[in-house]
Amino acid sequence: MGVLSGKTAVVTGGSRGIGRAVSERLARDGALVAVHYGSNEKAAEETVAAITEAGGRAFALRAEFGTPGAAEALWAAYDAHPEATEGVDVLVNNAGAATFATLADTDEETYDLIHAVNAKAPFFVTRAALSRLRDGGRIVNVTGTPHISLPAILATVMAKGAVNALTRSLAAELAPRGITVNSVGPGITETDLNAAWLADPAARAHAASRSVFHRIGTVEEVADVAAFLASPDSRWVTGQHLDATGGLQMSLL
Repeated sequence: MGVLSGKTAVVTGGSRGIGRAVSERLARDGALVAVHYGSNEKAAEETVAAITEAGGRAFALRAEFGTPGAAEALWAAYDAHPEATEGVDVLVNNAGAATFATLADTDEETYDLIHAVNAKAPFFVTRAALSRLRDGGRIVNVTGTPHISLPAILATVMAKGAVNALTRSLAAELAPRGITVNSVGPGITETDLNAAWLADPAARAHAASRSVFHRIGTVEEVADVAAFLASPDSRWVTGQHLDATGGLQMSLL
């Protein structure tokens, strides 16, 4: 029996990349997983099918973050689904978007969209989740790592930093209910979103050199960290940021 048997988890952006790996890992641990997606229904269906074929339980939810009322739409879809439970035990705020632009190249429209998806969405998804989240539950935010500077995605880094700040404040607020709140910061990770970049041998070699292990991280390695924070084993860990970058930039010291 898995450590999350009898539990329900909601994973935003749970159909692709790191989110899919988290969804599949939590399902292997026994959770019923609500796999949220924004627009790629096929990817969500494939993730749910993979979980089901492996003996797990999952269903898909659609809500397009970055649009008005997205958080309410997510939970309305959850409440309306026949497989949804009355309470939620684990919320993983993973959905995100990145725009490659420096400060000079970032206009207000781009800035607003990036913050709507990466910062506003987890804030209001979590706010709406509080009445559903069971005491003793877990909130895991997949964000960015504070000590890493990436000028090329400045607005994204700024938005992710806001969620790291939210993590600490929310951990104190929800402590009386026994709910832990933590964040995970992935490094350079092999996903379909950066496949084109990493297909270039020089770019891959440079990316790999940033880690002390001299390789690219896998989505499963990040999912394993998120799974720990979603499990009962993490009951004495809250308000923390876990660096899951494979020692990114340490090799430069």
